[in-house]
Amino acid sequence: MPPVIRTYDFIGFGDEVPGILALVSAAREHRRQTGRFPRSLLIFKGNGQLGVGGHLVRGGLSYLDRSHVPLEVRQSLGLPSFGEPAAIYQEFLDRSGVDAIALDPQKASAALRSMMAEVNVDTLGGVEIAAVQKEGDRLTAIELTKGEIYLGKQFIDATVNAELAQFAGVRKFRGFESLGLPDSELSVTLTFETLGLRVQQLQAIESIYLQRFSNPNDTEAQGWLNIAAGRDAAYAKQLRQDMTDAQGNLKTMIVGRDYIDVRSKALSIAYHSFRGTKLALAASGAILDNANIAILGSSRLSWNALLFDVNATEAEDLARSAARPTPEMLREMALVQQWFQSLGASAVKPSPELYIRHAGNVAEVVNPLSGADMLTGALPANRALGTFGYAFDIRGGIAGIERNANANGIRDLRFKPPLFNIGIQHSLCTTVPNLAVISPGSGFTGYASSAGRIVEFNVGVGQGVGIACSLALLSGRSLAAIADTEVRQVLADTDRLPRIYGRGANQFEVARLADFEQKLGDDVLIATRPDASPAVRSAAGSAAGSTAGSAVRSATLMPPVMIQDEVGRRSAPRASRVSRTGRAS
Repeated sequence: MPPVIRTYDFIGFGDEVPGILALVSAAREHRRQTGRFPRSLLIFKGNGQLGVGGHLVRGGLSYLDRSHVPLEVRQSLGLPSFGEPAAIYQEFLDRSGVDAIALDPQKASAALRSMMAEVNVDTLGGVEIAAVQKEGDRLTAIELTKGEIYLGKQFIDATVNAELAQFAGVRKFRGFESLGLPDSELSVTLTFETLGLRVQQLQAIESIYLQRFSNPNDTEAQGWLNIAAGRDAAYAKQLRQDMTDAQGNLKTMIVGRDYIDVRSKALSIAYHSFRGTKLALAASGAILDNANIAILGSSRLSWNALLFDVNATEAEDLARSAARPTPEMLREMALVQQWFQSLGASAVKPSPELYIRHAGNVAEVVNPLSGADMLTGALPANRALGTFGYAFDIRGGIAGIERNANANGIRDLRFKPPLFNIGIQHSLCTTVPNLAVISPGSGFTGYASSAGRIVEFNVGVGQGVGIACSLALLSGRSLAAIADTEVRQVLADTDRLPRIYGRGANQFEVARLADFEQKLGDDVLIATRPDASPAVRSAAGSAAGSTAGSAVRSATLMPPVMIQDEVGRRSAPRASRVSRTGRAS
């Protein structure tokens, strides 16, 4: 049988929220200018029966990271708590029923499906790319492993690992290669929901742990703490001191109207003493970290807390495997379930997919974006599409970063959080000029991805890229030729341009971060290895490359049960490697 061939104007690969909303934005602008909707297609690797929306939906990341805008900026401009997000992101939040932070995955999936249906976006889940077709430097089609071929004019890659871009031949930095650390990656998280455990119960449990762990005369509790410290006296002292703030007050959790921020490691210490592993990611491979908790109901809580240590190869392989948790991860999760049930949870439900924070960055874009660029404000106000603020957040750490920094005479790795303006040039590929990458895998260098990986920022980029796709299609130009100012004009003309309030840090802070990024990135090799290049086909179909116990039993807290693994070692798992072809390694 001949292959199924379908033709579209816009094709998105990966169903992360920024990519979906970019397609919606493109379709709406096309309709505004022509009076008709374009032909749009979203294809993705995950199981669509579990919802659409990538790591916010199937990955269960219900605690949304929102823009951080300094109080003085908000007060001077009369801005709300999180500033002014992209109009399409605010629409998504409203349609998903978000109050401030907490996102219900089921409501989010329903909102996204509705937004796509309104602009006639076709969807196809559970797919794998076999190869791509190109004419010259332009991407023309995606071939799937089941034989279908989808022709397109403009393409959007919303995957964390820029998978479509890799198949199209775009060069990529592995891990944090732009900081000289190609094998290092951020941790991945398996989120989970607890049912039957109320906020007040959780506060009471934490309070008891805080009191006992901060009391050096409580020998039983100090024994538990020493287990979590790996029998390291200095680390045990550090953990004990973490129970109180600078004023000597216990660091109790902060409870907002739909979220909880856990400030201390009291719950983490209790779990790791139960588990019998050190509360250290590199040593144990998995940790229950200070939790970000979304309150989804009176006794329904979503936890972003369980971190797994991965390197760059493992992160890429997990992304290639549709973000499915490994058996080792699920085994650790089973112990987390057991522990939370001992605290009073009636059920503990892990998400079907992982939250993968980062998996490298494309290297060939119109204008790469560095951390130092962000600290300067990134773009002048007259080119900006919006503003976003966030800390340089490397949760779980970047292996080797301190060592390399110290070797270059840099001791302080704390940098001021940027408040920077949004553009699209770091997402537009130069070597494949009708392709944009909107994800943590965009053209970030240095420290930039640690702030630029956040969904809210990427939706702002995606809204702009969607408009740019429509402008490129209707004007017969390449996507890479569309300027920020053209997109900004459309936003202004349609009353969707938010206020712009990016602020440059002082010159000393900018210079310090620029020095850090330059020194660590001096020896970077931009080119990826050719022997791992994905399959690329010409329009005629010829191959152009190789194919790709119980910690709490009563108010007095009984001793935790030690859990040993099958071979008798008190250790947590690392992510297993899953071999996949067709990636830049």
